[in-house]
Parts: sequence; structure tokens; C-alpha cells
Amino acid sequence: MREGPEQDEELELTSPLVPLFVITNGRALPPDHEYEHTTLVTAAAAEGGRLAARTLSPEAEQVMDLVANGFLSVAEVAGHTHLPLGIVRILLAQLEEDSLILARSPIPRAERVDRELVSAVLEGLKNRFGA
Repeated sequence: MREGPEQDEELELTSPLVPLFVITNGRALPPDHEYEHTTLVTAAAAEGGRLAARTLSPEAEQVMDLVANGFLSVAEVAGHTHLPLGIVRILLAQLEEDSLILARSPIPRAERVDRELVSAVLEGLKNRFGA
């Protein structure tokens, strides 16, 4: 076993990874729970979720406190908890599986606007109302 400054440096480099692994209980993000940065989450008002809420980790409780009074985006939850986005996504997936939160997918981006159509409408409005 190595001792001295080399061992201390090795421990310092790996120590930040351990809590993140513990927070997620070693789980990876399931493919059907791909939360985008702008996915909105809020606490669910479910009777069955009370039992599951008693066994939450401190990080999951912090997330639940954040989303208890309204919708927050996944990015906002990550910012408030100071956790990496991937860890927050895994926590949210666990909370959604336990029916403790509701997730609302972001509104899809609008398709590109037909510039010719917009120009024709603008021209028609100018002709009609004399601008």
C-alpha cells in the first residue's frame, strides 16, 4: 500500500465522484426518461406518494422542496441544487417512477416560417391599411 503525498492526491481526485454515485444509488438514466434542459417538473399531489416520500435521499428531498410550489425546468433544478445535470435527471426519473413529480415536455420549436408567405401578408396589410 502506498503512503505519502501520492496517496493523498489520488484520494482527492476520486473523492468528488463518490457522492454522485451514492446519490443515484448507482442507477443510470433510463432511455424513456430523457429530460431536456427545458422540461418542466412539479410535485404531484398523489396519496400513494407519501409513503415513498418518507424514504427520499436528502438530495431528492431538496428537489421536492424546489418543485413543491410550481414548475421549474430541469436546468433550474440543477442550478438550485448545485448538482450536475445528469444526476438531476436521474433523481427526477426516480421521483417520477415513484409518482412524486409530474414532468411536462417542452413545447416543440416552431417550424421555419415561410418568408414568402409572411412577406405577402405584410404587403397585403400595407395595401389594406396604407402604411
